[in-house]
Amino acid sequence: MNSPQFTAEPSPSPSPSPSPSPSDADPYPHPVPYDVIIAGCGPTGAMLAAELRLHDVRVLVLEKETEPAPFVRIVGLHIRSLELMAMRGLLDRVLEHGRRRPAAGFFAGISKPAPEGLDSAHAYLLGIPHPVIVRLLEEHAVQLGAQVRRGCAVAGFEQDDEGVTVDLADGEQLRARYLVGCDGGRSAVRKLLGVGFPGEPSRTETLMGEMEVGVPQEEVAAKVAEIGETNKRFWLRPFGGGAYSVVVPAAGVADRAEPPTLQDFKQQLRAIAGTDFGVHSPRWLSRFGDATRLAELYRVGRVLLAGDAAHIHPPTGGQGLNLGVQDAFNLGWKLAAQIRGWAPETLLDTYQTERRPVAENVLDNTRAQMELHSTEPGPQALRRLLTELMDIDEVNRRLIEKIAAIDIRYDFGDGSDLLGRRLRDIDVEQGHLYGLLHRGRGLLLDRTARLTVGGWSDRVDHLADPTAVLDVPCVLLRPDGHVAWIGDDQQDLDDHLSRWFGEPAG
Repeated sequence: MNSPQFTAEPSPSPSPSPSPSPSDADPYPHPVPYDVIIAGCGPTGAMLAAELRLHDVRVLVLEKETEPAPFVRIVGLHIRSLELMAMRGLLDRVLEHGRRRPAAGFFAGISKPAPEGLDSAHAYLLGIPHPVIVRLLEEHAVQLGAQVRRGCAVAGFEQDDEGVTVDLADGEQLRARYLVGCDGGRSAVRKLLGVGFPGEPSRTETLMGEMEVGVPQEEVAAKVAEIGETNKRFWLRPFGGGAYSVVVPAAGVADRAEPPTLQDFKQQLRAIAGTDFGVHSPRWLSRFGDATRLAELYRVGRVLLAGDAAHIHPPTGGQGLNLGVQDAFNLGWKLAAQIRGWAPETLLDTYQTERRPVAENVLDNTRAQMELHSTEPGPQALRRLLTELMDIDEVNRRLIEKIAAIDIRYDFGDGSDLLGRRLRDIDVEQGHLYGLLHRGRGLLLDRTARLTVGGWSDRVDHLADPTAVLDVPCVLLRPDGHVAWIGDDQQDLDDHLSRWFGEPAG
């Protein structure tokens, strides 16, 4: 048996470049200070910046806020996002700051145990404070050489055949090859681009905050259990340090344009529970609606959209942050390939053709979940029926896989069911598969030990490992971990290398 071999073209990790500027050595025919400007330094923008820096792309991230958000909201990283963190060597760092819980109870809050044997080495939910995941991803991007400028809002831009000129609110102008709007549901980039954002406006508003309570925990738990039988938009959950996470419908709170007050929470708690639980000392208070919208286009020329700038939906199921980070993971290597000059002609367009249908599916499942949260008799009857059906393992599994984004299969043409899907983190001779994807390159996992990546070795690594646990002879993985090819024929492999990674070097 041949011994495993891992071959990769040596390339040092990108080093920070505090003041990128055109030079005589610039590899591009029309030098500009930045290759990509990203508007928004939330999880989507920070992840995209890091992905671009893996390929030596010059990145500037503009964040309109001068300081991170002052409140701490817990968000959940689902299975697919945890896999992405593992692919880039970030998982251990993220796990230090989060709390694991079973991958269960996501769909409309219906309480069912996690299905056994989910197809992932990371089959759990990680609860983590939102500011912490933003900080970790931003630090990762900066360590790779991205620049972040706070207090900088995009006020306008113009694009031409060579790039994009970005106007800041303070009058400064910046120039880049591409602009990506990761600036949230009220995206200035999307509005300036003139891209439609059709969908449904918010029908229901919900208050959310963290505060202390003035009654025993047992009394809170009993009342929440009673009301939670029919009202799934109501809860008080211990958060730690004496604080509770409080969620309550906002119906009856007068001015939707104004931030909620503690008095608003007390009013709604009394209306629904008959008591305000003595809530006091709020840490933060906010409100959210159930608006559902999807951008008509993800790309117009040299300007692209990602994350909430491209799609918004109710937070039920906790999919929003995950969807945005996964957008960035899909876009990063494709935009880098375009900038580095080796992208096939239609590669960048696959960002929209792959990710927009994923967002459509998320919008649909959140619509369905919101209907199941209704206290009306019809939705409640449907909820009881679905609760019964979820006792069937395949139904429960299907819904968890949908929420956790491990059911996604991009359309790469006819072939094995594995084609277009992500490959789980299997064991290989060199440890774990995802450990070989830290640099954001493609990977040929070759069980025959007789294929080669040839002229694509500057973009694709090669692991010859006859012991790899696979049901197929060889797989070609894209930098995002999705299976781009399955087979054992060199010519067929070369055709698919060209399809995804352009013409060979040399």
